[in-house]
Amino acid sequence: MSGGSSVHGLTGRALIYFTSIFVSLGVFLFGYDQGVMSGIITGPHFKNYFHQPSTAEIGTMVAILEVGAFISSLIVGKVGDIIGRRKTILYGSMIFFVGGALQTFANGMPMMMLGRIIAGLGVGALSTIVPVYQSEISPPHNRGKLACIEFSGNIIGYTTSVWVDYFCGFIDSDMSWRLPLLMQCVMGALLGFGSLVIVESPRWLLDNDHDEEGIVVIANLYGKGDIHNPKARDEYREIKMNVLLQRQEGERTYAEMFRKYKTRVFIAMSAQGLAQLNGINVISYYAPYVFESAGWVGHDAVLMTGINGITYLLSTIPPWYLVDRWGRRPILLSGAIIMSISLSLISYWIYLDITYTPTLVVIFVMIYNAAFGYSWGPIPWLYPPEILPLNIRSKGASLSTATNWAFNWLVGEMTPILQEWIKWRLYLVHAFFCAVSFVVVYFIYPETCGVRLEEMDSLFGDASTAIGTPSIHAAENDSLMRVGSPIGSIDYRGRPGNFTANSAIPGLSLDPPDIPDGKGQDGEASSTISGWVSRVVGRTRDQSSGGSGRYAPVNNQDD
Repeated sequence: MSGGSSVHGLTGRALIYFTSIFVSLGVFLFGYDQGVMSGIITGPHFKNYFHQPSTAEIGTMVAILEVGAFISSLIVGKVGDIIGRRKTILYGSMIFFVGGALQTFANGMPMMMLGRIIAGLGVGALSTIVPVYQSEISPPHNRGKLACIEFSGNIIGYTTSVWVDYFCGFIDSDMSWRLPLLMQCVMGALLGFGSLVIVESPRWLLDNDHDEEGIVVIANLYGKGDIHNPKARDEYREIKMNVLLQRQEGERTYAEMFRKYKTRVFIAMSAQGLAQLNGINVISYYAPYVFESAGWVGHDAVLMTGINGITYLLSTIPPWYLVDRWGRRPILLSGAIIMSISLSLISYWIYLDITYTPTLVVIFVMIYNAAFGYSWGPIPWLYPPEILPLNIRSKGASLSTATNWAFNWLVGEMTPILQEWIKWRLYLVHAFFCAVSFVVVYFIYPETCGVRLEEMDSLFGDASTAIGTPSIHAAENDSLMRVGSPIGSIDYRGRPGNFTANSAIPGLSLDPPDIPDGKGQDGEASSTISGWVSRVVGRTRDQSSGGSGRYAPVNNQDD
């Protein structure tokens, strides 16, 4: 690269995809924990070790993870605003590691329960902060795609857990259930290490007045590593203007959030609540039981669960390419229709109990899972962080994720009881909620495809923060704006031709800070392995600030 200050390491699309894929480990852990118990609880060694646990005990053991996740998801929004997105991911992975270790070495039901609830604390933190982080580093034209890739990480985790359960089921010892639980620790440790390397959210940095670090991260993400790149400087101004305007709106309380943004908060919470009421965890947590009720027995039930997991995973790939073309609404609406029909037919074939029931149930479970994986799986994680303004994004995401975990717990706790009580009618209940989902989305949910985070207020009827800079207008056909965005930036400085990216803004200084070429803010980078990996992605640690991340340019030109 010629001219300007640059930051050595991954930049642009490579950095965005590297970071997005890596933080997907956070939701991988979420998915792994969802699926790992489904195969374990039907195993003979597990049942013998825990003295043939009752249906209620199994339901509590599975669902108690959601209690921990619910608690942490309510807290982590505030924590993420204070310490940053990256450190929150680190602490969440550490907590998850401890919970996984307790489950692995459990010597009785109390220790297993404790491990599940601690792992839930970690999962709740990660499932809240990772989507927020993802939305804040993603450009609008592929924000949906990156969020869907993130959800695919969740389903990779689920599918991996099912197949680990299946193969470990052939081990004739307690390792048949301890080994799958040990895998949680491995993935938790890997994510914890990676959180030391990834960049911090540029929006969080600017919101906390870390302007020098912010412009360097923005340059890495959007300006090819050049802090004087016009797109990077305009993106900096756009975010900083949004931050300053929202600070003038007053205290960021939950009461204010519900008063001013009630529609957005309702969408954020209802998306997650309906996703659970649509019945996915009847399959995720208890798939072997579902297949056993249809006639598959023992290892065959777990095998069918594994095959279903592969179908589920494959279904998460089409949204990568559709979500930023079709939009969010068509995907949710079509998914709700297919899921409602599939659940109704699952109920019907189990009720008939004919020769072909096992095969037909497997087919429609796979269709249902594919429909969910393509629609109500990824989109409810995308909507909340993208529609909520920066000043309440973490808090709103916390409430949204807490709603997910509350209904997650409800479904996980009640499913084994309802399967014994109302049997095939259970699937009709969830089919009804799929129909409700269709109605709610059709009448309430707006289309957010291609809308910049700083322009969501315009979509919801408040244009106070939808202020664009000239180069953003000029670049709407380029990397930062999807062609034909439904919301255009408001140019408050006149025609774009009169200004450049370095022009001053009347009455307010929003120019990025000047960083001397070749003058790193934090001294020499660490010589450890962590320091080496940090330099790969263009980040150095602050040697004198007690470990708070700092981002500094080095005197290096990318070719």
